[in-house]
Amino acid sequence: MKTPLIAPSILASDFANLQREIEMLNRSEADWIHVDVMDGVFVPNISFGFPVVEAVKRYAQKPLDVHLMITQPERYIETFQKAGADRITVHYEACTHLHRTIQQIKDAGCQAGVALNPHTPVFLLEDILEELDLVLIMSVNPGFGGQKFIQRTYEKINRLSELRYTLNPQLLIEVDGGVNAGNARKLVEHGADVLVAGNFVFSAESPEVVIADLKKDAAL
Repeated sequence: MKTPLIAPSILASDFANLQREIEMLNRSEADWIHVDVMDGVFVPNISFGFPVVEAVKRYAQKPLDVHLMITQPERYIETFQKAGADRITVHYEACTHLHRTIQQIKDAGCQAGVALNPHTPVFLLEDILEELDLVLIMSVNPGFGGQKFIQRTYEKINRLSELRYTLNPQLLIEVDGGVNAGNARKLVEHGADVLVAGNFVFSAESPEVVIADLKKDAAL
């Protein structure tokens, strides 16, 4: 049986009650806590930085999955690790020297991931796939929550699954954007291992129930 990991994105949480939201995730069946960091340059939005990550880490009992949607992420790898990141994912489109940045993440003691925007093909990762712990497929254009899921995502997951079969069978495929009860199982069927859900979780009357149902309903 394959049961996906669920990583609720706190970008959609109630920032005025962040401690309460983190404690809810601790009680829930969530596996990771997804933290979207945006700089207003790489993506047209600004979220939060080191102090908020540190605050989340103080209360979190689950690993922090930090997604850097920023330019020149190599400048901040060590700082995010010290703030509490367990996994750090950088964007292919933001890294001039991607291999060096991946090694920097690993040297800092974190698992390393690469994110791909919707227009970026997966074959571009072929030469570095063996070095990665995860690949994050963006199923919406990064920057804002609540966007419509891009259907070509399924095809990208298929292609990435084929690559990992020969190059890195332990690689995790993570999907972020528009994930909900209507597409979660299909994503897992195509090869996704980790589902990031933001608005779908935090806008619910009972987020803990939604997380549990999402994990159960998406399991194969």
